[in-house]
Amino acid sequence: MSSDFIISELSEISEKRLRSLAALLVEVVDEGASIGFLPPLNVAEATSYWSQVINDDVILWIAERNGEIVGSVQLHLCSRPNGTHRAEIAKLMVHPQARRKGLGHILMAAAEERARAENRSLLILDTRAGDPSNRLYRSMDYIEAGRIPRYAKAADGELHDTVYYYKNV
Repeated sequence: MSSDFIISELSEISEKRLRSLAALLVEVVDEGASIGFLPPLNVAEATSYWSQVINDDVILWIAERNGEIVGSVQLHLCSRPNGTHRAEIAKLMVHPQARRKGLGHILMAAAEERARAENRSLLILDTRAGDPSNRLYRSMDYIEAGRIPRYAKAADGELHDTVYYYKNV
């Protein structure tokens, strides 16, 4: 794993980081990531998304290299009374030029460590079937819980299955 990344948990997003996060989101969506947006994603929509992310139930980490954000992940804490033992991993993003260097694993490990600190014993996440992220999640001992066919629409209109994973931490 690469040690040239600086991982930070954010409690607020500065204007500079907001611009950098928006650029990251646009880049990964344009590269085909299935994270709730379709390409072409404009900067205004990406900026609007990031400006509303952080709240009491969402913890955000970023990875920076040379002063630029090259990755992020979120931990969504369930606040419903019957779910205070669980959390969801969301929107794991790694810039295409920072991939295959262990950054996804580093970000996931940060989220898992915080989940344990928050007394969350169950983590869940979902991803598009066939995406490289499936290998990462399985390598980190996430267990496939099931699939939903034709769940997410691609830019070309094709519908893709999604895979749900869980892990006891």
